[in-house]
Amino acid sequence: MNQQNPYPWPGASATGVGSWPGEDPDEAMRTVLGELPDLPHLPELPERGVGADMVGRTGGLLPEFPIEVQPSGWRVADSPGRDLGRAASLMSYDLDALTEHAHGFTGTLKVQVAGPWTLAASIELRGGQRLVADPGACRDLAESHLEGVLAHLAEVRKRVPGARIIVQVDEPSLPSVLLGSLPTASGLSRLPAVDPVRIEASLRVLFSAIAESGAVPAAHCCAPGVPVDLLRRSGARALSLNALLLTRDHDEMVGTAVEAGVGLLLGVVPSTGDGTSAQTARMSDPAATVDPVRELWNRLGFSPDLLSRAVVTTPTCGLAGASPGHARAALTASRDGARVLRDEPRR
Repeated sequence: MNQQNPYPWPGASATGVGSWPGEDPDEAMRTVLGELPDLPHLPELPERGVGADMVGRTGGLLPEFPIEVQPSGWRVADSPGRDLGRAASLMSYDLDALTEHAHGFTGTLKVQVAGPWTLAASIELRGGQRLVADPGACRDLAESHLEGVLAHLAEVRKRVPGARIIVQVDEPSLPSVLLGSLPTASGLSRLPAVDPVRIEASLRVLFSAIAESGAVPAAHCCAPGVPVDLLRRSGARALSLNALLLTRDHDEMVGTAVEAGVGLLLGVVPSTGDGTSAQTARMSDPAATVDPVRELWNRLGFSPDLLSRAVVTTPTCGLAGASPGHARAALTASRDGARVLRDEPRR
């Protein structure tokens, strides 16, 4: 970073949210580096199955907090088993691909991990209830998660020693945790909402530790009702949001984040293709693609010159559900949209 660009990426950057179609980490890494040279990310390949999914992938990083797959999903276990062994092996393959194709990379690289509250909402206790219902279990999970994320970050640094790392903490379940809309194990009622003060305190510890390690803490949530203020107050230095879900009700929160120097990774390109001519036309028109961002910026009243520095363009969510062709097209559209924000910041 420098005085002209205080953000951890070059101006007019684009990146992906995280997931990618297919099962070949080498091909995925080559593609991401080729399509996103200014801000590549470590691709996630959930099509490989158990251990490559969001929960299992991060679950494999948790020291002394074993989980396993049950018919209902991931559950706390007595000891590590084959599911976590598979998760560790798949992560190792991904890091080997990163080493092979990006060892000499000296720019900014983004890696993603599931956040502690999304894990708590997704993992079951031994009795079948969601872990988020047990404050003590949440504390234990958060401590293990912090240790595991820092160890993972250290391993990434060994693989790409010249890179600056952004750690994107994925929290798609956070709005449901805050609203108390998660169903109980029986499905007959809802779990109580978790106190926002508890959530903010735990995330602040995580983001602070990431920052102290020399990396940039970021938060991603592409669900409606994203708690922008809470994530900013917790110490996230970048927020990854679906721009198509942002309304005027979000303007003050987003504006406050920008004033605080928080960067924005804004999803503008559909993460899956519906095959309609309207979507195809929109993706082939970079100006139309980023219109929601330019409209937001105009409402906020910030300098047009700041737009392409503060904002990174992305797909609206991960690309695991897309065809390979659409996934590549989405990255191209994101990259072209970033150039529009630089060259034509006003609509």
